[in-house]
Amino acid sequence: MFPMWPRTKAHSVHLLTASGAVFAMFSLLAAVEANWSWMFLWLLAALFVDGIDGPLARRWDVQLHAARFDGVLLDLIIDYLTYVFIPVYALYASGLVPGWIGWGILTVVPFASALYFADTQMKTEDASFEGFPGCWNMFALVVFVLQPAPGVTLAVALVLSAAMFLPIRFVHPVRTVRWRPLTLTIALAWMVLAVMAAWGEFGLSGAWAWAFGLTSTYLLAAGVAQQMLDRLRV
Repeated sequence: MFPMWPRTKAHSVHLLTASGAVFAMFSLLAAVEANWSWMFLWLLAALFVDGIDGPLARRWDVQLHAARFDGVLLDLIIDYLTYVFIPVYALYASGLVPGWIGWGILTVVPFASALYFADTQMKTEDASFEGFPGCWNMFALVVFVLQPAPGVTLAVALVLSAAMFLPIRFVHPVRTVRWRPLTLTIALAWMVLAVMAAWGEFGLSGAWAWAFGLTSTYLLAAGVAQQMLDRLRV
């Protein structure tokens, strides 16, 4: 009865994905003005879009009904801006990683991430990530909240940059089936805590800070835990 409806729904997913570019621009403007709270709020809005456009694309057969636009390529372009470019700029411009330490992060992280985002084998058979998936937006927010010593931030950034190219598994909160209910719950909890942190000028304390740290640790380590369990069963 409505032959255009499947195509309309499919193209609406591309429009949703493309909205992430607008959020990236707003985030960049906030970063240039050193308004770090709003910068992260816009990045979190982009992260939310990135979390829901994939399931919608698969549900509404975007590759069939809106094949003119490459949703994967569109997603990667926006992700590089919101996951890598803007957060790394923020780490340096905020003064949290000053001097040669900041220049080290400015050099290594965008370089390694550009290679990783072009990796055609970044996904495993269970839809997890092969190597650290370049979530520097999440990393930067943790640094803003915890404010570790600059040397510690650099060391962790170098380890995670190397981990992009190692056979280490990282879960996809939506697509990795194993532990998905738990992972989705923790990912949503992390998002709520992240909004609280950004809105409150990164002043999480007490139980909220512990919850933020624990949820971050789970999202970082769940894939490795799954790998270890698989090896123990062999």
